[in-house]
Amino acid sequence: MSIRQTDAAPMHPLASTLLLTLLMAIGLVFFLRAASKDRTTVVDVQSPRPPLEVLQGLQDWLEQRGWQTEGGDPGRQVLRFRGQVRSSLPLALLLSLLGAVGAACLGLVMAQLLPSLGAWPLLLALLGPVAGLVYRRRAARAETLELRLLSDSEAAPSNLRLRAHRDELIAIEQELGPRLQLASDGSLLSSPI
Repeated sequence: MSIRQTDAAPMHPLASTLLLTLLMAIGLVFFLRAASKDRTTVVDVQSPRPPLEVLQGLQDWLEQRGWQTEGGDPGRQVLRFRGQVRSSLPLALLLSLLGAVGAACLGLVMAQLLPSLGAWPLLLALLGPVAGLVYRRRAARAETLELRLLSDSEAAPSNLRLRAHRDELIAIEQELGPRLQLASDGSLLSSPI
């Protein structure tokens, strides 16, 4: 038996490292997109307490957290609140660090593959803070929270439809759920991000 030889040249180890480094950069871009994605969700909640008591409890809690009443639509029994979402400084710093390390890795690979460039590709590491700046700019935005009373405004039990950012709805369910006896289908706490 004879073993056939192929004329294909073996892949250079630095080329595979370059490929992995580029994949890491693509991953960072997708992470930045996901970190600043709009996650507005609608959830229906019920409470055995009277609607006015539940609405007042929700309004007080929201105002303590910095939300401002924006008005509403009395005909549709809707209240709206506006709040400013801030970006996370630790996450922005982490993304800047990851961007700098990734860009430095890319610069090292480029310096090895193209020695004629010298050490200039290492300056790509200076682009690292751009990732943190992009995140801070995209994540800081105004959010709206909408409460709609689905049941009669006088009689218990209360049925509400809440439309807000997923994290805010989780906070309402965890912090106000026991106090106001709020119940939902629990999908917010069990579903993946």
